[in-house]
Amino acid sequence: MRIYAQHPQAQKVLHLLAEVQSYFKTELIKASNLISINTEFTPVEWLRDNGINGGGKRFEALDGGLFNRASINVSQIHYENQTDKHYDSATALSTIIHPSHPLAPSIHMHFSWTVLKDGSSYWRIMADLNPSHFDKDDKEYFDQTLKVASKSYYSQGTKLGNQYFDIPALNKRRGVSHFYLEGFNPIEEDGLEFAHQFVTKVINTYTHILCSHLVSATSPTEAQKQQQLDYHTLYFYQVLTLDKGTTAGLLVHNQNDVGTLGSLPSHINHDLLDTWQAGSPEPINALVLELSKALPQQSICSITSETKAKLAQTIREFYQKKA
Repeated sequence: MRIYAQHPQAQKVLHLLAEVQSYFKTELIKASNLISINTEFTPVEWLRDNGINGGGKRFEALDGGLFNRASINVSQIHYENQTDKHYDSATALSTIIHPSHPLAPSIHMHFSWTVLKDGSSYWRIMADLNPSHFDKDDKEYFDQTLKVASKSYYSQGTKLGNQYFDIPALNKRRGVSHFYLEGFNPIEEDGLEFAHQFVTKVINTYTHILCSHLVSATSPTEAQKQQQLDYHTLYFYQVLTLDKGTTAGLLVHNQNDVGTLGSLPSHINHDLLDTWQAGSPEPINALVLELSKALPQQSICSITSETKAKLAQTIREFYQKKA
């Protein structure tokens, strides 16, 4: 049984994000139905400390539908009665969508609200478009949506977003359109309303981009599929070596490893990852080496639930040794 946070605003945020979760799932299914592909999502629940400190529920796309991988997670963790913790509660929606067709871009979003022990609170807002094949019109459309949705915070959010998703060792950047605000509270309006209109605009834009590619799609070429695989490998590299949110989530607990790594695509290019390992700086190169060992020893390796659990434990052990 999951126990929820008692803070009234935390309850409002959870209710809103659960509605957004359902809305996004519905819109993705509509996109799938547009081209007569049967896509199903299955609910998966997980508990923090047997539900005493909350937990979450995610919808995962089943194999065989429109998506390579798709996960829409809403969680709420709370420590309202524990004085030794630095926050009372954290309520979040985190989602990654990887379409199967190489020309349809992926998207990542994260929206969370945290209330600290001193009563202060803040939002964390992220949205980024991740295509394996660059499309100028898609980027401009997504950028414009971010600009309209974020209002006066556009410059700040895009600057931080570009920094967050930069991969200096590879001279690359994950994604083409980025937005990120940390420790954020809008000045001129309610944060809950700001988050609601922001996420709704981003979802509507993404599903429109997705549908536009689906209705005009032809069978992908081998070259297109290879480019997507290589991009998914870049995504894997960035998430597991540079994404602070993912690493922090794995180090705090091991009760939702598969969900925490729900953003990983179904397959990556192991050989390409190994070439990046050699060129990565310390300590990233050592971490990539350990991750490579944890993967199936195949050129194109599958990222199953069992592999995710193994990768999560590898990351924990790596940082525990460094502590």
